[in-house]
Amino acid sequence: MREKVWKSTIFMLVALCLVLAGCGNNGGSTETTANGEANTSNAAGNGGGDNGEIKVGILHSLSGTMAISEVSVKDSEMMAIDEINAKGGVLGKKLVPVVEDGASDWPTFAEKARKLISEDKVATVFGGWTSASRKAMLPVFEELNGLLWYPVQYEGLESSPNIFYTGATTNQQIVPAVSWLLENRGKKFYLLGSDYVFPRTANKIIKEQLKAEGGELVGEEYTPLGHTDYATIISKIKEAKPEVVFNTLNGDSNVAFFKQLKDAGITAQDMTTLSVSVAEEEIRGIGVDVLEGHLAAWNYYQTTDTPANKTFVENYKKKYGDDRVTADPIEAGYDAVYLWAAAVEKAGSTDVAKVKEAAKGLEWDAPEGKITIDGENQHIYKTVRIGEVQSDGQFKEVWNSGEPVKPDPYLKGYEWASSLSSGS
Repeated sequence: MREKVWKSTIFMLVALCLVLAGCGNNGGSTETTANGEANTSNAAGNGGGDNGEIKVGILHSLSGTMAISEVSVKDSEMMAIDEINAKGGVLGKKLVPVVEDGASDWPTFAEKARKLISEDKVATVFGGWTSASRKAMLPVFEELNGLLWYPVQYEGLESSPNIFYTGATTNQQIVPAVSWLLENRGKKFYLLGSDYVFPRTANKIIKEQLKAEGGELVGEEYTPLGHTDYATIISKIKEAKPEVVFNTLNGDSNVAFFKQLKDAGITAQDMTTLSVSVAEEEIRGIGVDVLEGHLAAWNYYQTTDTPANKTFVENYKKKYGDDRVTADPIEAGYDAVYLWAAAVEKAGSTDVAKVKEAAKGLEWDAPEGKITIDGENQHIYKTVRIGEVQSDGQFKEVWNSGEPVKPDPYLKGYEWASSLSSGS
């Protein structure tokens, strides 16, 4: 009897050990790839382990007021992924995009970012447009040590160790645009923007610059994202008689504003309007007849004359249709994928710390021209360009900086900006 009990006990202990060994799996966690295959990597955010795939996140507003701008950025990032996969992938592995919709809602961006990092375990995320979406995602990426590539110009005064900024910061768009306008179009400025962090911070900076450079503020208005009735504001603009309207509206509010501006009898010949969130894609949605003659400040246009851009535009139209256009954030999203891939290849790993180190000083011949990652603040050296909308819906470049400008997100190079930032 004792022998039977002893043998039974030994058998149960052996069985239990085998079960525990199987569940432990060397401390790893089991996840499922986009193709339904099990992955047993124990490294969070490595993008897929050793199954021949690396998962990457794509997080943009595919619905809501910002979809007019963000869908095409998603398309360019997907195109870059397809091109890289056609050349053998990254580290010999196929990139598998996991696409999520931020739905023009900032808490949703934070929620989806957490999902991509924690559940999907992507190696990196390409996404966002508005500064509100970026500000919502930033603490998530810092908490979970994820990596975000943000493709849109913004208001500066920020530098996160978990974000690479491939769009312009303030000294690569807004500040030089204001200086050019003061010299070429007039001193009286009216500031119009959407009511959230980017326009309000940008205009705070512009007001200090106007004081320092001899400009005059004659009006300032903000409207909610998605706002469509600009009759009252246009009446105020008429009364204030500005020489320049500096426009930081975002999303489909631009459609309403410019159409109502034209209906009110105000053309680009009557008053200069310069936008920093209206590019070729938005021109398609607003209408060339409405925007012809108006100005925008960016770092890239579809008409930018580089060999890399010729190929980029041809490939984009071939993939998505001849009626499609490229634009600055579209190009910056495309650049982001290639820069991350190059950093991973250089690092030999998707590990966040190793990728960040490898990215320092990384150069690439982008469609906009040569770009370089600043190792200090993870922004990009970029050429500044001011363009005028033409009758074909494209921009004619009327000024550029001549060479890539070093990113200065905290405006340390401007004495008049010393009171604006507590950043270091």
